[in-house]
Amino acid sequence: MNILTIHNQDIALQVREAGPADGELIILLHGFPECWNTWRHQIEPLAAAGFRVCVPDMRGYGESSKPDDYRRYHLNELITDIEALRQHYGRERFHLAGHDWGAAVAWWYALHHEQHLASLSILNVPHPFTFLSKLKSSPLQMLKSWYIFYFQLPWLPEWGMRLFNYGFLRLVLKASSTPGAYNEEDFHNLRHSWQQPGCLTAMVNYYRAMLRHIQLPAQDGRLQVPTQILWGERDLALSLQSAHDSAAFLAHGELITYPDATHWLAHDKPEEVSQRLIGHCRANPVAAPLQTTKSF
Repeated sequence: MNILTIHNQDIALQVREAGPADGELIILLHGFPECWNTWRHQIEPLAAAGFRVCVPDMRGYGESSKPDDYRRYHLNELITDIEALRQHYGRERFHLAGHDWGAAVAWWYALHHEQHLASLSILNVPHPFTFLSKLKSSPLQMLKSWYIFYFQLPWLPEWGMRLFNYGFLRLVLKASSTPGAYNEEDFHNLRHSWQQPGCLTAMVNYYRAMLRHIQLPAQDGRLQVPTQILWGERDLALSLQSAHDSAAFLAHGELITYPDATHWLAHDKPEEVSQRLIGHCRANPVAAPLQTTKSF
């Protein structure tokens, strides 16, 4: 596995890459409060299957750039990082997968640059139209999303996350995942990310930008790109119904749910997620044209 830096104007993204240089490109996006380590178990299987695997630390995380202005973490800004990665590898089309905030960015990228995607894989985050609708109309989802409103406070969220050597973050991950899903190697990688100057504020700025600048694209939200949604049903923050509602936006979609898995699906079921990613990418090769007929 190689580590390199890829630039998007003033943003430097630290990237881990693996697999043959001429393999079909797959970009894997992590979410809060993780880093590239979300996909630690998937990198080697994807590379062994012949894919060129690109796993960035998203802006604000690890040793990637951390702009001070929270507006630099709006989805419209974040997808420019994905475009920079695509262009760095010189690919017209590629595979994209995301979890948590990485999945939100992946959805947003698909809504704006669908022509560049051969396939899309989403782990435990609803379509943006679905999430915002639920957040506005469902008291239960609003209650589940209490942390989004807490993160709007100045300095307090960062202070709480830093306490006891990041003990709160560690506790949240262990308590909300299946037993044994995270080990000491995971937490070593995560602490390295959290310890980087400005990381905790940058992580929270994703939520500050989201809530203060909500603006959906001027379209119906439907996607033609072949998409699989993988969903752990024991997600404490997001409802299973939102996964089903998201699938309704897909012309070529599949929803696979796991009753015994949580929000942290790539850790809960690492082999299953690896095989699902490989199978989905192989079924939708980069050279295949974008489908236009409804099959879901």
